Amino acid sequence: MKLDQIDRNILAQLQNDGRMTINDLAEKVGLSPTPCLRRVKRLQEDSVIKGYAAHVDQVVVGLPVSVFVNVTLVRQVESELEAFEAAVAACPEVMECYLMTGTSDYLLRVVAADLFAYERFLKSVLTPIPGIANIQSSFALRQVVHRTALPVAGS
Repeated sequence: MKLDQIDRNILAQLQNDGRMTINDLAEKVGLSPTPCLRRVKRLQEDSVIKGYAAHVDQVVVGLPVSVFVNVTLVRQVESELEAFEAAVAACPEVMECYLMTGTSDYLLRVVAADLFAYERFLKSVLTPIPGIANIQSSFALRQVVHRTALPVAGS
């Protein structure tokens, strides 16, 4: 799908405030409400806009610990990659999972209430997944940058 500058402006505005009215959005991007709504619907139908969500503060809800976990599998065959991915996709503590190049196969971002909660997750959830050869955990001391908005407006 080809995005023009108006589409990109719509995306930038909605990333900043997904709850704005179509009238406010139309005004900000220089369209009347009807064509603006048509564009938003097209962006949704084409899965450019995948959904809308509230950004929740992980510290406030009692999950202040972020752990970056490098996982290496015993074998990198498709069936074992798929089995691992299905297992971690079922874990609500896993916020992100990336298939990687380099020394480890996967990089996970896991949230936890504290060190003990992470240890329980590691022992009872992650370690029992078949095919794991190595797990290395790194604890984030402080979040320096966190963005949810992609830089679409200037592209």
